[in-house]
Amino acid sequence: MRYKVVLVRSEEGVSVSVPGLPGCWSQGSSDEEALDNIRTAIHEYLSVVADQTRGAEVREVEVAV
Repeated sequence: MRYKVVLVRSEEGVSVSVPGLPGCWSQGSSDEEALDNIRTAIHEYLSVVADQTRGAEVREVEVAV
């Protein structure tokens, strides 16, 4: 899967968020570290979603952009 992420640089480092996954964010001292960290955050986010929807009737829909 691919997700768009938004990087914000400051004197303290780089923060990164995923607009498509509300509340999914991370940070790092460099772009590379922040991107590695957001990959982990996305994996954990999706794992929580899978746990929360386990046993529920779930469907997927396709959206053309």
